[in-house]
Amino acid sequence: MRLRALAGVLAAMVMSTALSAQATPPAAASPAPSVGASASAPAAFTLSPEKREKAIAYARARYALHFASFAWSVLVLVAILAGRLGPRFRDRAERASRRRFWQAAVFAPLLLVTQAVLELPTGLYGHRLALSYDQSVQGWGSWFGDWAKSLAIGLAVAVPLVWLLYAILRKSPRRWWIWFWIALLPILVFVIFVTPLVVDPLFFRFTPLAPGHPELARKIEEVTVRAGRHIPQEKMYEMDASSKYRSVNAYVTGLGASKRVVVWDTTLARATIPQTLFVFGHEMGHYVLLHIPRGIAFFWGLLFLLLGLCALVLARVLGRPGGRWGIRGVSDWASLPVLLLVATVAGELAQPVVNGFIRSQEHQADVFGLEAIHGLVEDSPRAAAEAFQILGEVNLADPDPSPFIRFWLYDHPPLAERLRFAAEYDPWSKGQRPRYVR
Repeated sequence: MRLRALAGVLAAMVMSTALSAQATPPAAASPAPSVGASASAPAAFTLSPEKREKAIAYARARYALHFASFAWSVLVLVAILAGRLGPRFRDRAERASRRRFWQAAVFAPLLLVTQAVLELPTGLYGHRLALSYDQSVQGWGSWFGDWAKSLAIGLAVAVPLVWLLYAILRKSPRRWWIWFWIALLPILVFVIFVTPLVVDPLFFRFTPLAPGHPELARKIEEVTVRAGRHIPQEKMYEMDASSKYRSVNAYVTGLGASKRVVVWDTTLARATIPQTLFVFGHEMGHYVLLHIPRGIAFFWGLLFLLLGLCALVLARVLGRPGGRWGIRGVSDWASLPVLLLVATVAGELAQPVVNGFIRSQEHQADVFGLEAIHGLVEDSPRAAAEAFQILGEVNLADPDPSPFIRFWLYDHPPLAERLRFAAEYDPWSKGQRPRYVR
């Protein structure tokens, strides 16, 4: 599901890493043996001793990178404030034009490109880590190309948002955060709507799923009919993830007319049809259970609290006469680094709340997927458990994350927990009613 990423992107345009949950790096491993022919469902997630050691090392490196990246982002913003780069960029913007929009068009790129370049080392290390653990096949030239495209897209969104933010700040210095919060809702909806149509194709190639996999498409249609929600074949896509990753994945993205289910070609290459049907059933659960609109409501509510906190801190730090760090006041362009710093810290502290919300949706989707394929796939618990086993082997899942790491960083239940639940979930034999698909 792409909701976390999309909400994180929008927040990053305005307030750096605010509200963005820990992004799981593209994960992969050397080709894992298919377990599709096993006689019974695996009761637990298991790895060979060598692969277990590798998975734990990779997980620890990713956890350390997350906290190091957060600390580095804070240090970068502190350095920008201490070096008074904000006032320098503001002065240059004011010399360039007297019109506020064109000042934003000069100031925002100067500040955000500087921040992005200074934060580049952690991104470089993250990709090097993925290459070292055979998680990525993407060359450095392609990686830098994606980084540049992401930055360009961010700036295209950031300039009008920064202009809007400071226009509201100038007109309503006390209640700006409420008006800006209201203005963000249609922007958030628009970003989620256009991302699969405009943004995603800049990074990957998408093709209709049915022509290349007619048997799978036919089986998928049976699953959608059983679940009581028809998803047209034109809403199902295959993504050429293998051009950059070795990991397996699938997700739901978009909103309204742009909503679609996307399955990575790496998933289709590694999983059997029954296993892929469970993966699809999981993603269809996000679709049917309205997780994207509900997620929008959740993130929008969290933004209310975040913006209120930013307003309180800005008023206390910059509301005193005389200014600080060369900043004239709250409505000065140069106050943006302070806003970014507050939002970065608040966003990190909000991670457990964000991830807990998304974890609950992912568990609901697991339940939906199991119920959707029940009766259509022989021994559906086995198919689902095998799908998780493949996912864990290929993606080098941490076999035993600590309670703190699970609480702070995990936006999915741990892989071992998901596999165990899939193998044991059986309301039908117990005379119980399924939760979603009846």
